[in-house]
Amino acid sequence: MPKITISNANIAYVCEDDTLARAALREGLGFPYECNVGSCGNCRFELQSGEVVHLRANPPGLNERDIARNRYLGCQAQPKGDCTIKVNLRDNYKSHHLPRKTEAELAGIDDLTHDIREFRFNLKKSNLFLPGQYALLSLPDVEGARAYSMSNVTNLGDEWHFQIKRVPGGEATTNLFDKIKLGDTITIDGPYGMAYLREDAPRDILCLAGGSGLSPMISIARGAAASPVLQGRNIEFIYGGRSPKDICGEGILSTLEGYGSRIHYHPAISMPEGTEGWTGHTGFVHDIAEMLFGANLPNFEVYFAGPPAMSQAVMKMLITAKVPVGQLHFDQFY
Repeated sequence: MPKITISNANIAYVCEDDTLARAALREGLGFPYECNVGSCGNCRFELQSGEVVHLRANPPGLNERDIARNRYLGCQAQPKGDCTIKVNLRDNYKSHHLPRKTEAELAGIDDLTHDIREFRFNLKKSNLFLPGQYALLSLPDVEGARAYSMSNVTNLGDEWHFQIKRVPGGEATTNLFDKIKLGDTITIDGPYGMAYLREDAPRDILCLAGGSGLSPMISIARGAAASPVLQGRNIEFIYGGRSPKDICGEGILSTLEGYGSRIHYHPAISMPEGTEGWTGHTGFVHDIAEMLFGANLPNFEVYFAGPPAMSQAVMKMLITAKVPVGQLHFDQFY
């Protein structure tokens, strides 16, 4: 079994049939990461001795300068033998619930919109997660795992639910939507993610979502509604889509205690043409948030998820509104 030594921390751990970052996280170490699929580059490390191979060729999170400096991505690098690396471990990356792989059976499917479905899996080995976290799903005949956020909350850890948007021509979502049937088994690896619900934050909660970003925001809202320490907090939930047929989520939120009093849903569409009768907001998610809450935005704990363009626009708006960075929570995986 390959032994990985972190030279600047004087720590060693074993990495068997795993990536360097995920093996470290399973051992309770604070190896920096975010997307887990090679896109963000947050898990870069310096290889000082030994040899590794990347699961993903030419990952977006690594550039030529990194390669010249013998840097690799922890979420993609698998060791060929013993290695010595340099990486700055951080306590905030330590997992509250250690991630692990387990087999999971598809137990239920619900259509939420014309292209978003909720897939409910029963785990063979239960594991807990925090509201807002995600997992890596390994699907039959699909190369590489895919990151999807959980939509439920769990006290037992035996069920993990995912609200997933079909990507036209997407290998993974085509497999999920068209090939996997009830009773089929896949491998789920998790939990991961830093955009989880902060129950110790003393502020009201603002959830901003677009597309399949619905899933982690629904989990955050469910977790906040159920949390005894957050019973006095308001939860504002903005969900955006292109047209009314893309909008969902209110039916789920309306089942939560406090809906209509301290939990409020704000739907928005960005393409209003030909949508007579639409009673929700018109505009992009970040614009609606600014319109509704304006100068009050710095008083929120903000969680957001959605397509890259939406997330970038939301981040820019929130920074301009002077929302402290420590109050912004999102996972950069795409």
